[in-house]
Amino acid sequence: MDVDEVKRQRGTTMLKNRFILVLILVSVIVPALSYLLYFYTDWLFFVETGFTSVFTTTLYAKTGGGLLFGGLLFLVVQANLHHANRARFPLSGTFILGGGNLRIDRDEAARLAKPAGLLISVVLALFAGNWGAMQWEDLLLFINRAAVGTKDPVFGRDIGFYLFSLPFLEMLKGLAGFMVPAAAVMAGAVYYVRGGIILTERGIVLDEKVRKHLALLVGALSLVIAAGFYLDGFRLLFSGKNAFHGAGYADVHARLTTYRILTFMTPVAGAILGAGIWKGAWRQALMPVALVVAVYGIGIKVYPTLLQKFKVAPNELALETPYIENNITFTRLGYDLDKIETVPFDVDTRLSAADIANNDATIKNIRLWDHAPLLKTYSQLQQIRTYYRFFDVDNDRYVVNGRYSQVMLSPRELSYADLPSKNWINERLIFTHGNGITFGPVSRISKEGLPEFFVKDIPAVSLADIKVTRPEIYFGELSNDYVIVKTRVPEFSYPTATGNINTTYAGTGGVPVDSLLKKALFAARFKTEKILFSSDITAESRILYNRNVSERVRAVAPFLRFDSDPYMVVDDTGRLKWIIDAYTFSSRLPYSKPLKGGITYMRNSVKAVVDAYDGSLDFYISDPQDVLVRVYARMFPGLFKPIAAMPDDLRRHVRYPHQFLQLQAAMFAAYHMTDPKVFYNKENLWQVPALGEQPMEPYYTIMKLPGEKTEEYILLLPFTPSKRDNLAAWLTARCDGPNYGKIRAYTFPRDRLIYGPKQIDARINQDSFISQQLTLWSQRGSEVIRGSLLVIPIEKSLLYVQPLFLAADKAGLPELKRVIVAFGDEVVMEENLELALQRLFGGKAAPPRAAAAAATAATDDVKASASSLAREAMGIYERATNLQRQGDWAGYGAELRKLGQILKQMAR
Repeated sequence: MDVDEVKRQRGTTMLKNRFILVLILVSVIVPALSYLLYFYTDWLFFVETGFTSVFTTTLYAKTGGGLLFGGLLFLVVQANLHHANRARFPLSGTFILGGGNLRIDRDEAARLAKPAGLLISVVLALFAGNWGAMQWEDLLLFINRAAVGTKDPVFGRDIGFYLFSLPFLEMLKGLAGFMVPAAAVMAGAVYYVRGGIILTERGIVLDEKVRKHLALLVGALSLVIAAGFYLDGFRLLFSGKNAFHGAGYADVHARLTTYRILTFMTPVAGAILGAGIWKGAWRQALMPVALVVAVYGIGIKVYPTLLQKFKVAPNELALETPYIENNITFTRLGYDLDKIETVPFDVDTRLSAADIANNDATIKNIRLWDHAPLLKTYSQLQQIRTYYRFFDVDNDRYVVNGRYSQVMLSPRELSYADLPSKNWINERLIFTHGNGITFGPVSRISKEGLPEFFVKDIPAVSLADIKVTRPEIYFGELSNDYVIVKTRVPEFSYPTATGNINTTYAGTGGVPVDSLLKKALFAARFKTEKILFSSDITAESRILYNRNVSERVRAVAPFLRFDSDPYMVVDDTGRLKWIIDAYTFSSRLPYSKPLKGGITYMRNSVKAVVDAYDGSLDFYISDPQDVLVRVYARMFPGLFKPIAAMPDDLRRHVRYPHQFLQLQAAMFAAYHMTDPKVFYNKENLWQVPALGEQPMEPYYTIMKLPGEKTEEYILLLPFTPSKRDNLAAWLTARCDGPNYGKIRAYTFPRDRLIYGPKQIDARINQDSFISQQLTLWSQRGSEVIRGSLLVIPIEKSLLYVQPLFLAADKAGLPELKRVIVAFGDEVVMEENLELALQRLFGGKAAPPRAAAAAATAATDDVKASASSLAREAMGIYERATNLQRQGDWAGYGAELRKLGQILKQMAR
């Protein structure tokens, strides 16, 4: 090879090395710059919201966890490499590879081993540090841990150990389980390079120094494995191998005993193995290891299986009873089922018109407007422009014109997907917010079958004493990622017949874009140069980001789980606020039955409030008894406020979340049985009734609970016995004032039939008049939409109400055309709820009287007008005529009897 060729090869090698160096620098610098970019803009967001202490606490925890785990791994690996590099062996200097032009000897490789080992140690430390930083929440929970006051039934440890300490101990064990083998592998590589490990035809030959070092590492690894066996004993309490969740008889009497034996046996076996390696007695050293493996296989796999099959299974109830009781106790603890008060409800069918009159507030607040049809109706009547959209309809209660009323409310948000002209200026500077709400009663219907309104239109027109003074919605459920306000371009406010009305943001939300650096940072974060070069952005401009309310609260409190249904309220000053229910949760409660995702503990402990105009945030503790929220409050002292600090005009709208009650109901269906024998035999198993394929969901209503004197806003859900259709109970969660969060289960007598929703639905389908009308409407091309079937308890009776909607087609405007009401053995369908009740109870309900006067004669308490009775008589006559044509003489006779009753009333 000539000199020029050598120079060319060296030049090519240098270019390759420089290129590799550049790639390495780019791969390090670009992610670092991206991290710093998001770090600083996130810091500005926390400054805006006033929760910088949350940001810094999280940052310190991540940094501390990263340094602890990364630093520990780096020190351990480097200590082992340092020891390996100091060793001297007789074969150092002998070629590893030889022949040809490629010759590498051990001394040359040993010189490369130190920097290579350092580089690999740094890389491993970075991975360990990143993993440790991700465990920041477990680290903070461990540091701020608290006792629950309840002990587990197997080990006698406080439940706080499982919630806060066990995850941290498992984390340390996981680190050690990676760190020791990594140190052994890297030290072994150095020993091989330096001649301490030699590969021969007979096998591997280890130098005495290598054997001693390896013996120490084996001893350390045995301690790590023993710690794993020790922690595995606690993990038995989360076992799901039995008919119930948690450790059973075989777990406690076989597996737990084996884990305890292995915890002490493994270090001894490791010491013997280490001693054998130290002395070079390999066969003798491997005997204890084989014994540990055998004990594990027999004690964890074989013996528990045989014990379960031949002893437990034939006597399962007798042997598993205490463990079933543990499962019941801790599942009820995990989902707060112990607070549910069970009350017998002796139902009867003696409901009278006087009772209907005395429960006037309940009747007037029966929800007739279903969410899905009402959302379509609102969209077609109140959307105003195509770029507005109603995303959801929320149920709440207000005092409207002096009357406690249940209402439906929907925010009118801006839909960026539907803007007529999409460009950066329109999407980011001009169309910045939604406008106003649509707000109306749950049961009132216009003559055309459409909803009535308390608040409607743009600008907001109020037909009641509810006023909206700040209708702009800058933060909502449909908001895009960012907008910039207070620019030179006027913001669009709302359209009018003569033109558009503009506005300028007057709030304090957002981050000031008052420097070139901030412009550059936000341009990089949102990947657009327009922020940097736009002349419309001034020193007064503010950028609003994290505008989606769910993402906004999650950015501040990522350790909470937030409800998927934020709801909007109007406070006394006319401002719009979002309330979002938040949950603390854990997968570490022993014996508790897990949900999907492994959650075994959950509480609705936090109410988050977001101002729709300026995005300000508040977090209120609604369940101070929850140990998790107490620990989180200790972790982040400035984050939470007591519920007593919530303004009264917001506190009046706090409601029990229907998703949480649905979860509790799913558990309570089985775990209302507290007797282990009854639970094992599933003697009184309940289920949530289903109409079609989907189970019923809890629904809000205003009613007077049994034994209470006034109506209140509640959440209600019925139960049926498992695989049967009659009612077994109804569950209610109270939402108002000091009764908030109290749950009652009203149980029906088991010796009589109480119609369930599916049975009522079948009776509606079998009613000849109703089925004929439904068929007739369908034949005319209308889409018939049957609304939710509601079970409404009144006094000691049950009323079943189902609205009926008609739409010209699937995209048509749904109109509420009929209301079906069932009571006892009767089912009626009328144009509205009042007429249906009149049909059932013989007249129009009069205003409620004093109890003594009402007791005289129920028939005298109600008096119908002649015109109403005449209309009802005409309807009965038409139905009777139709039945006569069809040859349904039984139905014809029933209608004639009803007609006779109406004529008698008219003759009075």
